[in-house]
Amino acid sequence: MNSQNRRAPRLRRSWCFLPGAEREVLLSARTSGADVLIQELEDFTPPERRAGARAISREVLSVWKSVGILAAVRINALDGDGLADLAAVMPAAPDIVLLPKVTTAEQMLELERSVCRLERDAGLPLGATELVPNIESGLGLVNAQEILSASPRITAGLVGGEDMAADLGAERTRGGAELAYVRARFLVEVRAAGIVAIDMPYTWTDAKGCEADAWEARRSGYTAKAAVSAEHCVIINRVLTPSRGEAAQARRIVEAFETARSRGSGRVLLDGSLVELPNYLTAKRLYERASAFGVV
Repeated sequence: MNSQNRRAPRLRRSWCFLPGAEREVLLSARTSGADVLIQELEDFTPPERRAGARAISREVLSVWKSVGILAAVRINALDGDGLADLAAVMPAAPDIVLLPKVTTAEQMLELERSVCRLERDAGLPLGATELVPNIESGLGLVNAQEILSASPRITAGLVGGEDMAADLGAERTRGGAELAYVRARFLVEVRAAGIVAIDMPYTWTDAKGCEADAWEARRSGYTAKAAVSAEHCVIINRVLTPSRGEAAQARRIVEAFETARSRGSGRVLLDGSLVELPNYLTAKRLYERASAFGVV
């Protein structure tokens, strides 16, 4: 996939992690509906299988790109197997490289330097590879602003759930109340950095729970969500895409406010509610998002 033809970062709803050494699982995921598929070389790939996982990256990423899916790889930490992962996968030209358990900006700068060198070695356009730090600890969250702003290659940030809960000593639950502050603070940090926030995956298998978790993310302000089950991608996409009814209502708000403003008023009464500038901007963003997905 040419970098100029990629789905824009703000329109990438579902980010699906897949076991890096499972060739058939990786290839079959092209029908999952995911916006981004991730060959996971860290937690989902035992150390003894990482060489085999690297060997199939070129085929897997090529297949994903051929059907218009963004092809990503999550490597290991750079002080572990990460540099070996990176050297092996960069000739396959991943659209995005994710780095786990980031706690400092310097880790992202080191990743950027390595990616730059390997892009040159592989004859890839310099700057073609996007970077996404994964924030999965209290220290990473405290340093999030510096991390997320470390490089212009960083187009999104992802907040982890299981590792974050473990680091905080929290008891993980389906409802996720124990990580509510983490999700809220992370969203603020990412918005301040001017990039896209990717919500943590729902790590249970039931569709109903995934849908509820995705709605919680959307209501909070997230437009993207990770998944660890390919079956959840369709659910995430549906929840994070405005419906026709929502788009129609947003258009009513936009038109009513713009009409009022053309008459010299800064607000308008619509359906019993006052529509002011913040409401207008929210409705306009929703309508534009719906238009981008072809809903209107």
